[in-house]
Amino acid sequence: MDTINRNAYLGTKDESLLPGTLVYDPIEKDPARYADDVRRFQGIPGVERTKNGRLFYCFYTGTEDEGSGNYVLLLQSDDDAASWKTVLAVEAPTEMTRTFDPCLWIDDLGRLWLFYAQSYTHFDGRIGVWAAVCDTPDAEQLTFAAPRRIANGIMMNKPIVTDKGSWLLCCAIWEGFDSEYNRLPGERFSNMYCSADKGETFVLIGHADYADRCIDEPMAVQLSDGRIWMLIRAKHGIGQSFSEDGGFTWSEAEDSGLGGPCSRFCLRKLKSGSLLLVNHHDFQGRNHLKAMLSRDDGKTWEGFLMIDERADVSYPDVTEDDKGQIYIAYDWKRYHEKELYLAVVTEEDILAGKIVKDTSRLRVLVNKATGVNTKR
Repeated sequence: MDTINRNAYLGTKDESLLPGTLVYDPIEKDPARYADDVRRFQGIPGVERTKNGRLFYCFYTGTEDEGSGNYVLLLQSDDDAASWKTVLAVEAPTEMTRTFDPCLWIDDLGRLWLFYAQSYTHFDGRIGVWAAVCDTPDAEQLTFAAPRRIANGIMMNKPIVTDKGSWLLCCAIWEGFDSEYNRLPGERFSNMYCSADKGETFVLIGHADYADRCIDEPMAVQLSDGRIWMLIRAKHGIGQSFSEDGGFTWSEAEDSGLGGPCSRFCLRKLKSGSLLLVNHHDFQGRNHLKAMLSRDDGKTWEGFLMIDERADVSYPDVTEDDKGQIYIAYDWKRYHEKELYLAVVTEEDILAGKIVKDTSRLRVLVNKATGVNTKR
């Protein structure tokens, strides 16, 4: 976007349509902005792993709360989470723009996608999903293409690749907030976007609408009979809807029966074909984060491995390597302790309800910020 167009957006609600800035090796370049000891809030993580074993971990941070002025950070580990290097920051284009809710995904071509949301102030009614893509995530020096805006809404969770090769992305416009800046009544749902050309273009194809949704954070899997199952964060538990035509039309949404404290959960299909759900279970607030498996397309669940029993653990994300190791990212007390974690487990651990593999680990600390938060 050239200078003339950029100046036309400044000072308006459309500032959020400007691309953010990619800052490589941010702590080395500007420790006063990015170092651990100046960050006063952090959370909302995502995790990915390349076929060669490199781990990536993202989150957002910067100010004292979840408003404008924050940025997204990307960490990299080449020793299976023993140590981490901060390799990239994504800065918002203006002071009034909020950059938040990142998501990592390695596509079926091996490229690393860093998705994130931008909004003018906390919620501008339209928001926007942005993506920066790295074609060679195992390279010694990472290079991402310039961020591009691919959808309205927020995409907190990884896309899926269907049995027909299409990519499906859940991109919601929250029901729980309103804004005078943009009103999009035709899109204020848990929306499904599709790419039929490996990420060249993205098209809004349908939506689900659960009456109890608030901060939707939907995610989806394809079941063994070909249906798409969408789960939706709700005020009370988790809603669900089904599509029999690849995401274009959806059943009337209903309570899934899975429960939850109105918080992010993670649903993924594993390479074995089992479904993995990481969610709060037998909870009081955001505690008792557990991993559970279903071998019958979500009809029943088993295992219930405790990932972290503490209060204020939240926002799991999951990836799996070719050997069946499952990496679960989550945060703990994002305003106070400001700690980010991984659990590394297997299906065997989950089914046993305890760690049985020597390579499995719980509460692997990825990062702790130590800046003083005076607001919380």
